[in-house]
Amino acid sequence: MNCRLLSFLAIVLTVILPANADVPVVTWDRHSLIVDGRRVCPVMGEVHYSRLPASEWQHAVRKMKEGGVTIIATYVFWNHIEEQEGIFRWDGQRNLRSFLEVCRQEQMPVVLRLGPFCHGEVRNGAIPDWVFEKGCKLRDLNETFLHYVAALYRQIFTQVEGLQWKDGGPVIAAQFDNEYRGRGEYLMALKTIALKIGFDLPFYTRTGWPELRTPVPYGEMLPLYGDYADGFWDKEITEGCGNYYKAFNFKAFRSSTAIGTDLLGRQEEKLNKGDEQYPYFTCELGGGMATAYHRRPYIYPEDAYSMALVKLGSGSNLLGYYMYHGGSNPEGVLHTLNECQSSPGTANNDLPVVTYDFQAPLGEFGQPYPQYYRLRPLHLFMHDWGEQLAPMEASFPSPQDLKQGSDMRLRWAVRSLGDSGFVFVNNYERMQSLTAKKKVRLEACGVKLPVIDIPVGAMAIFPVNIEGIRYATGQLVAKRDGRVYMMQIEGIPTTIAFADGKTLRHVKPQGIEKPVSRNVYLLTRHDAERLFIHPAPVSETVAKTKVEWKKVRDAGPLRTIKKGHAKVAEAPSEQEWADAAVYQILLPADCLRQNSNILKISYVGDCARLYANGRLVADNFYYGRPFLYGLWRLHEGATELQLRILPQQPEAPIYLPREAERVAGEQVKTIDIICEESSLSSY
Repeated sequence: MNCRLLSFLAIVLTVILPANADVPVVTWDRHSLIVDGRRVCPVMGEVHYSRLPASEWQHAVRKMKEGGVTIIATYVFWNHIEEQEGIFRWDGQRNLRSFLEVCRQEQMPVVLRLGPFCHGEVRNGAIPDWVFEKGCKLRDLNETFLHYVAALYRQIFTQVEGLQWKDGGPVIAAQFDNEYRGRGEYLMALKTIALKIGFDLPFYTRTGWPELRTPVPYGEMLPLYGDYADGFWDKEITEGCGNYYKAFNFKAFRSSTAIGTDLLGRQEEKLNKGDEQYPYFTCELGGGMATAYHRRPYIYPEDAYSMALVKLGSGSNLLGYYMYHGGSNPEGVLHTLNECQSSPGTANNDLPVVTYDFQAPLGEFGQPYPQYYRLRPLHLFMHDWGEQLAPMEASFPSPQDLKQGSDMRLRWAVRSLGDSGFVFVNNYERMQSLTAKKKVRLEACGVKLPVIDIPVGAMAIFPVNIEGIRYATGQLVAKRDGRVYMMQIEGIPTTIAFADGKTLRHVKPQGIEKPVSRNVYLLTRHDAERLFIHPAPVSETVAKTKVEWKKVRDAGPLRTIKKGHAKVAEAPSEQEWADAAVYQILLPADCLRQNSNILKISYVGDCARLYANGRLVADNFYYGRPFLYGLWRLHEGATELQLRILPQQPEAPIYLPREAERVAGEQVKTIDIICEESSLSSY
């Protein structure tokens, strides 16, 4: 037995001896995480605690849990807590310990992404401005930089101590740095610092992209991957640019060549040697996408669902979404804390000053976008069949190197072990017109499914020899109390063939009260997306209250839109905002008493800002969706708001999606108050 195999077995068989005997033992092998000896397929959702008011943390965590999230990931942004050298802030929404206490109460494990570099569309990637003045090389082994990192980690540990997994706390893992392409020795130095301080966690992680110049020793950090449907960071301002289309193809290659091309440049489809011996996990699967000033993608719910299903079918056993819950940047003392071209580091894009909605499943104010519901059946499936799915290997009957928009073959994959498996089907690619696939015969584990047509946009997971079902052309969702819940795939007749030879054809959904046979219940997609939500979500016919508004000043002269340091269009300066059109918004006197009221501003323009009593509270780069603001964040008496809009210039070097109106000038169309709990399905 060679040394490498001995090392691997040591990792697999490691028993973490918790201080609290009731704490679940967490290990891992090349397939999955293992909790108390049981394989699991977690769903990890990113939320940034310092981008949410502390009063909203518990509500956010509960809504994430209801969406199927089983682990939370959060960055600890260095310049959010030490913007000024030596002055550490753990107050208010920066109070990491209080956030971790909320997660412990909600029984939600947490992966801390420690930095020092995070990116996260934060100024300088979260490295404080004062660090740049020290004259040392950043993200490097030099003593000066590591001295300040050690001070940062010690401060973070004051928030974490007693809340680690071994203590019965929620902190299950930590990530070191982010999107690092240098030497593995640097990442190991960060881990050594953390261990000496007192971090003692079941596992540690790093981003698996880009390829490192030298490796990290095997077993020290799990590489986690990602993919996005589009990227604000691309300098091109055309639709469908970049390699994002690859996220919709089943393939063995785990990583992405499209992430962070503004910082990382062109990347090859290459992993660090030995990474295939780790479990296939993701930490940045695009739940949405931010909007930069020069590039403003519009993300569809099908994008998020298709990518997640494809990753699962390609072998991933942990789906980690970035972001799962949007947020708002806190106020800085010295600078605004958004990424911008004029900052000393990570200066490639201009992002909004305040908003970090990210079009995530749960938006900036906790409002559910359609993908929140769309993803739930997938997450329930992973929870209830994760133990069976995790050891199944992926195989790829269709080509893995499809070109953008390729429509010659159906995209499908199989995960199987022995005579059981799942068939994954994806007939969707963002912004491409794929056609229906006629008379398709799928096969797995020696079982041939009936000939079916796969409609345009269809995405599905079909079981083979699972739960007494020989095969089905419906998708398993959940199993509870002896009941098996299945979802009908729109446009595909549901056939259920049982192991005892009984076959049901053209089965119609009967809902959660009436089984179609024995213990099997067939649901519509709508009902499957809302299964086990109590109480049921409010009507998706969003109740609206009209709001009075009036224009009080026309826009001044058009600004000259220049390209900045990164050679992309610059966002307006504070001085240029003085020439914006100004609208006065008069809110109903009682609107602040409801803790779920959202102001919805439908407008056309270049970008907009909302002020309350002269203070900037929200901003928006126009991209075809309304400008939203959670009114409960206003102080009592702030019933008069000011909206400023800069005119759109259609010839500006800016990518606007097809949903946006490209017209000169600015216009407010409607302003309403809606309920945060409503599904914003029309957005």
